[in-house]
Amino acid sequence: MSNTLLIVDDSESIRELISGNLTDAGYNVIKAVNGQDGLDKLNSEVKLIVTDLNMPVMDGITMVKNIRSNPDYRHMPIIMLTTESQLEKKNAARMAGATAWIVKPFDEDKLLGVVKKFVR
Repeated sequence: MSNTLLIVDDSESIRELISGNLTDAGYNVIKAVNGQDGLDKLNSEVKLIVTDLNMPVMDGITMVKNIRSNPDYRHMPIIMLTTESQLEKKNAARMAGATAWIVKPFDEDKLLGVVKKFVR
């Protein structure tokens, strides 16, 4: 079975764009609409998470903190994919436990390269 990735973004068009790109590259993709939905859909098959920062219900940083509080997911690679580029937000995400930061609009090949770096 292919590696499973979790995509968390409140924008349906972004979820579909990322999902299509990663599915074409051979990954199995689970989609979630916000941080809480992402937590609800996270399971032991997930190898990496790509998440937005600003979402309703639960934002990306809060979701990352929740994931990192679970020892089973302490080393889960988490890529923040967001329109935000402020150093304070990047530092907050890093402190919460995010592994990488990519700013939207993003290059699909760059995202795929980062995913491949973490999921072999």
